[in-house]
Amino acid sequence: MTTGTIILIVVAVLIVAALVGLYFYAKKMEKKQAEQQEQLKAAAQSVSMLIIDKKRMKLKEAGLPSIVLESTPKYLRGAKVPIVKAKVGPRVMSLVCDDKIFANIPIKKEVKAVVSGIYITEVKGIRGPLDVPQKKKGFFARFKK
Repeated sequence: MTTGTIILIVVAVLIVAALVGLYFYAKKMEKKQAEQQEQLKAAAQSVSMLIIDKKRMKLKEAGLPSIVLESTPKYLRGAKVPIVKAKVGPRVMSLVCDDKIFANIPIKKEVKAVVSGIYITEVKGIRGPLDVPQKKKGFFARFKK
């Protein structure tokens, strides 16, 4: 065998080993995510709230409790997350929102939201369906017509 074929075999074995390792790591993370979703569902409450503002901002700038910042890993503290400022009862609170529903949250409207701690998982309109303004089309999307 030449050295070139030996190198190719070693590289192929390393790639296969990395793929197998990634497969098992993904399975482990999937189980962990399913457990976390179960915990979120167990602690969920329906709350009516008036949405004041919504933005994507860094955790440090969001005005969240200090314990949230302390429990977040350092490499994620600078990441932008969807933050919703809402009036829940007499208090104005900053809440973290799920990425999937962030675009559907209307501003300056009262909604019924499913909240687990400071995390909004679902939003429904109190008086009928949610009226969310259409997103502006991009520069090239306007010229496709």
